[in-house]
Amino acid sequence: MKIVFLGAPGAGKGTHAQQLMKELGIPQISTGDMFRRAIREETPTGLQAKSYMDKGELVPDEVVIAMVKERLAEDDCKNGYILDGFPRTVAQAEAMEEFATIDLALNIDVPAELIISRLSSRRMCAGCGATYNITLHNSDKCSTCGGELYQRDDDKPETIRKRLDVYEEKTAPLVAYYREKGLLSTATLLGTIEENNEVVRAALNKKD
Repeated sequence: MKIVFLGAPGAGKGTHAQQLMKELGIPQISTGDMFRRAIREETPTGLQAKSYMDKGELVPDEVVIAMVKERLAEDDCKNGYILDGFPRTVAQAEAMEEFATIDLALNIDVPAELIISRLSSRRMCAGCGATYNITLHNSDKCSTCGGELYQRDDDKPETIRKRLDVYEEKTAPLVAYYREKGLLSTATLLGTIEENNEVVRAALNKKD
């Protein structure tokens, strides 16, 4: 099964993609991981992307698309994959149609206020990088290494709202794009991780 995951930052795309990856036996392909791997392995597109990143510039669409095409051609993608973080725009989705056929676009739908509450409760350990939720961890110290916990700038409520605004402007139109193609399925996630996993599984078998 070839799946595109859609959803705002903090909606839980990575968490549920990881779960589905295990259950379906197909790779999760996140753009961040893909960039790091291509750069580490010094593939032609990886080196091209690095040249932009080293200058602090955004990597152009054509380079990102070439990198995705390169990754989807690998053997572990023959039986399917989960794309997490690509496409981000309708233009990228249209370009991907030239080399990939998607079975389902799974829209992970979580209310904005719930995302803000969830992300603004997150803390990172300055020592080992472990992640904590302050609603569950009532200490300002890491239980693993004793390091100080801090809040990342992009987890502050005002920053999260800006990220959500950017998502609505740039990426949300993909929902309409895939709905028009009859490929969209929406999973509205309001419960526990276990409950949400069930909702995601059910969404694999239906279209909006």
